[in-house]
Amino acid sequence: MAKNLVIVESPAKVKTIKKFLGANYDVEASMGHVRDLPKSQMGIDIEHDFEPKYITIRGKGDLLAKLRKEAKNATHVYLATDPDREGEAISWHLVAALRLDEKKMRRITFNEITKHAVKESLKHPRDIDMNLVDAQQARRVLDRMVGYEISPVLWKKVKRGLSAGRVQSVALHIIAKREKEIADFVPAEYWTIEADFEVPGQKKPLTAKFYGLDGKKTPISSKEELDEILKRMDGASFSVTDVKRGERRRKPPLPFTTSTLQQEASKTLGFSTSKTMRIAQQLYEGVDVGKEGTVGIITYLRTDSTRIAAEADAAAVDYIGKNYGPEFAGHPQSENTNKNAQDAHEAIRPTDITRTPAGIKEHLSRDQFRLYQLIWRRFTASRMTAAVYDTVSVRIEGGGVTFTAAASKVRFAGFMDVYTSDEDEKTNGRAITAKVETGMELARGETRPEQHFTQPPAHYTEASLVRTLEERGIGRPSTYAPTITTILARNYITKEQKNLYITELGEVVDGIMVKAFPQIVDENFTANLETLLDGVAEGKVEWKTVVRNFYPDFHAEVEKANEELAQVKIEDEVTDVICENCGRHMVIKYGPHGKFLACPGFPECRNTKPYYEKIGVKCPLCGGEVVLKRTRKGRRYYGCENNPECSFMSWSVPVDRKCPRCGSYMVKKGSRIVCSNEQCGYSEAAEKQSK
Repeated sequence: MAKNLVIVESPAKVKTIKKFLGANYDVEASMGHVRDLPKSQMGIDIEHDFEPKYITIRGKGDLLAKLRKEAKNATHVYLATDPDREGEAISWHLVAALRLDEKKMRRITFNEITKHAVKESLKHPRDIDMNLVDAQQARRVLDRMVGYEISPVLWKKVKRGLSAGRVQSVALHIIAKREKEIADFVPAEYWTIEADFEVPGQKKPLTAKFYGLDGKKTPISSKEELDEILKRMDGASFSVTDVKRGERRRKPPLPFTTSTLQQEASKTLGFSTSKTMRIAQQLYEGVDVGKEGTVGIITYLRTDSTRIAAEADAAAVDYIGKNYGPEFAGHPQSENTNKNAQDAHEAIRPTDITRTPAGIKEHLSRDQFRLYQLIWRRFTASRMTAAVYDTVSVRIEGGGVTFTAAASKVRFAGFMDVYTSDEDEKTNGRAITAKVETGMELARGETRPEQHFTQPPAHYTEASLVRTLEERGIGRPSTYAPTITTILARNYITKEQKNLYITELGEVVDGIMVKAFPQIVDENFTANLETLLDGVAEGKVEWKTVVRNFYPDFHAEVEKANEELAQVKIEDEVTDVICENCGRHMVIKYGPHGKFLACPGFPECRNTKPYYEKIGVKCPLCGGEVVLKRTRKGRRYYGCENNPECSFMSWSVPVDRKCPRCGSYMVKKGSRIVCSNEQCGYSEAAEKQSK
């Protein structure tokens, strides 16, 4: 009997889907893409309206021959590649590579790999959506143009092996700007005051924080201002002038999108974006869960939508009502707040809410279980009712000085019975009892003033970078993880603990990109391109129009860079360091991790040494020279040339001057120099130091 052929992307799906469909169906995998642009050349015919030149990917010949034979003998061929633009393009390439008869070829998609979803998709086959294919073609062509035209400029001006990308260059520039903000940040002093007040009939004092003077909110910027406030408090009588009691409702979270899953998995599980996507792919493609066999336990993992199918929503409300109580079951909205969302398919959720993490824990690896539990809890919480807090705020005044205290307590946990994050606190501050009333006289107890200094912006983490890229409309769900992986692999950035730092190599590449290709690193330009690609996917914009408008100006920038950037090429700089092996003067070379000393006699002499650049400042500990160094992962810092005998190190640039207030060494921060001792807080204009 003739069989139907179903072609999927991944071999991991084959066994699962074959089990669902039975003997009348053969299921085969394309192993991802089967055609692409050639690696040896740009592969785009500029002269003939930017026509792409697709070739069969090396190593796919035998696979395609096998698929071609099976397709020829099949009654129907169903292309079941992933339900996104890239999956649509793979199906289109399969039609061409397999020379499929369009009369018996159909496209099917499913958002989850379950028996119902797969069988239902066969009832609704369709033609290939050329709008989605063209959107993917436009992205591929634009990315190829940027990569293949800018990368040779970097090879020529810096070193071979570097690369630039339409999205990765913007991501690198975002990190570079943040690192400069941190380096230039000048801490500002401020003070807080916390005071205890004795409440009649209550053992524990009420702790309140300074609010302001004469009814107005007042910041405390110096010790002098603090002393004035403390002076006004001495001998003053304090009383409660206002008590407000109320309630606050906290809405349940939205279910996960690709971006929010990557962010939350990074924060709570410590997963990198690439690890999150790898494990989510396993959960989507199918795991053996015992009696059920192999089944996909989450929906498709690349999405920017928070929409939930009506059946899944109804099943969740029913499950919550039975297991937590009807008062916990809600019908919350799941609307996208992201204006750039494609909303192609659902949010990431369990394919069956009754398949609890605890119920299938024994069938999952530790990381699979932790990620599935996170997804299950988030989805379940998203279908529950809001948490309700009782709140109280108290205002205390005396001598024109105002203190405030506030607290909240959970009255009804709602969704927080299932899912809490850092923002969801069960209690906030010390309890304020019902004994506190307006007009009540309070005796002031211990007063605790504390000095603080403002903190610089935080270094980007993978999670916060993904959030920034999404908020600014740069890239799409499928691009976040590959973008970060690429700039890490190129050593443009490095990761220490969770923080991302730009390397010296990254600074050089970003500097060239900003100077020669400002449009490519412009966030608005890149975001507008993404919007145009969305327009192509919706059938509103012709894909070659996007390319035609982009290429001429871009190519002109490349030509200009080739001519004008010749002077930035890093040449070998001869030093006064003598090679102990052959007596030559060693030169400064540029490697993947920055500068190093090498013997010019290579390959006869292969001697190399670390290169430390003197900054013209004496070490404040031992008097040696302070030199610019790099951590093992490439982060810049300043240390003593006599290390390890001398332990001096600073993340900021030291200057040859001591603090006039406390005697500590000082460092440069943007246009100012500041004391390295944060408890001192002294700073002055950099011009003053240079006189």
